Amino acid sequence: MLPGDGVGPELMHSVKEVFKAASVPVIFDEHHLSEVQNMASEEKLDEVIDSMKESKVAIIGKIHTPMEYKGELASYDMRLRRKLDLFANVVHVKSLSGYKTRHNNLDLVIIREQTEGEYSALEHESIKGVIECLKIITRAKSQRIAKFAFDYATKKGRAKVTAVHKANIMVPPTPCPVRGPGAARAGHSGPDALPLPAQLVQNPYQFDVLVMPNLYGNIVDNLAAGLVGGAGVVPGESYSAEYAVFEMGARHPFAQAVGRNIANPTAMLLTASNMLRHLNLEFHSNLIAEAVKKVIKGGKVRTRDLGGYSTTSDFVKSVIDHLHPHYGA
Repeated sequence: MLPGDGVGPELMHSVKEVFKAASVPVIFDEHHLSEVQNMASEEKLDEVIDSMKESKVAIIGKIHTPMEYKGELASYDMRLRRKLDLFANVVHVKSLSGYKTRHNNLDLVIIREQTEGEYSALEHESIKGVIECLKIITRAKSQRIAKFAFDYATKKGRAKVTAVHKANIMVPPTPCPVRGPGAARAGHSGPDALPLPAQLVQNPYQFDVLVMPNLYGNIVDNLAAGLVGGAGVVPGESYSAEYAVFEMGARHPFAQAVGRNIANPTAMLLTASNMLRHLNLEFHSNLIAEAVKKVIKGGKVRTRDLGGYSTTSDFVKSVIDHLHPHYGA
């Protein structure tokens, strides 16, 4: 467990409280890695990597990257993902029953390649006042993320994979849609990245699985989260060939909420539920996910981001009450 920055530690406390109430048979090896809290070093990063080599699975909060330049372009969050080769980020954007938005019954998946692209930390000042930032796109990693997307679509029974690109302008570095092995049942298309946000806002139902490079995915993750309630309700996960890291779908530290007991724990609890499913703890995964969804559907306990006045603690207590009606009585 990496609590991260901002409200991350508070959300992880919520996870631990719910796990305790649900008698989840998981013991966390907790580490703290934070640049903004001066708890980041190569030694700490190595400790996290060693822990991951043993467990293969992690749940993490947002590890915030400071805005000021300190001589190292690659943040610890970026270095962690690179060392674990977490190439595929998956965000399942799904409407929550009982919470109405402009588009209801929405169900789409965003798959983002997150080891190259604009976030390669290859930047320099060529001449004074001129900054160059290299966008790295390789055939091998483009094919790998495309295969991952098609395999995911096939495994989950999805009908279509949409490859998002900017090939009309960035022709040489644009990865082309690739049909991966075993993807015979999944169709594919490829819209320009520029009109995609407008298409998502106007008619998101036309999309099923979307696969895209790093920067586009970062933008689209956040936009799509807004369609179903915001960053506080969308879970996410990142995969390599060996590791699985579970995190919120839209990564925000929400620093202005620290210590105020107002953060929405929905996304982190659903993320934790997905982690349990990955660990083959289906009963506990379903127990927690259903409890969270019942609280949302009931509509009586809602945090401020969903238009209510409930605190984080109120929400967690309600989830626990839905796990076991007499827990804590």
